Amino acid sequence: MTRQRRVILEELRRAEDHPTADALYQRVRRRLPRISLGTVYRNLEVLVRQREVRRLRVGGEAGRFDGRAEAHHHVRCVRCGCLADVPAGTCTISVEDVRRATGFRLLEARLELTGTCRDCQAAEAGGAGNRTKRAAAVGPRSSKGKPGAGSVPRKRRQT
Repeated sequence: MTRQRRVILEELRRAEDHPTADALYQRVRRRLPRISLGTVYRNLEVLVRQREVRRLRVGGEAGRFDGRAEAHHHVRCVRCGCLADVPAGTCTISVEDVRRATGFRLLEARLELTGTCRDCQAAEAGGAGNRTKRAAAVGPRSSKGKPGAGSVPRKRRQT
C-alpha cells in the first residue's frame, strides 16, 4: 500500500463523521500537504473496490465514506444531515424472509434510519429556530458539529 493510500485510510478510519472526499482531503492535507484532491478520489475508489472502506449513499446523496468496512447500519438526522453508526445487532434483517417475500437474492443489506439527532432535539426544545436556518444555509454538518463538513462534494477534474 502506498503511503498516500495508507494515510487516507488512517484518516478515514479515525473519522466518526462519515466525511465527503473533500472533507477527507482537507484532513489528509494536514499530514500530506502536497496531495491532490484527485489523488484522494482515486485512492478512495481503490479502497472501495478492495472493500477496505464503504461508499455511503444516504438520503439520496452520494459521496460520503465510512472507514468501517464491516456490515453495520446508519442513522441520519433529517434536520442537520449528520450520520451515526448503528451498533451491530441493534437492527437485524432476515435475508431468508426477504427472499421469500420478494424472490430477490440479496447481495447486500443497507438499512437507513432517519430521525432527529440530540443536538437538533435540544435546539427544538430550546426554541432555537435560528439553527435550522443556519444549517439549511451551510448544508449538512458532520457528527462532530462542523458546518458543511458533511455536504456533498462536486467532483473536480485534474488538469
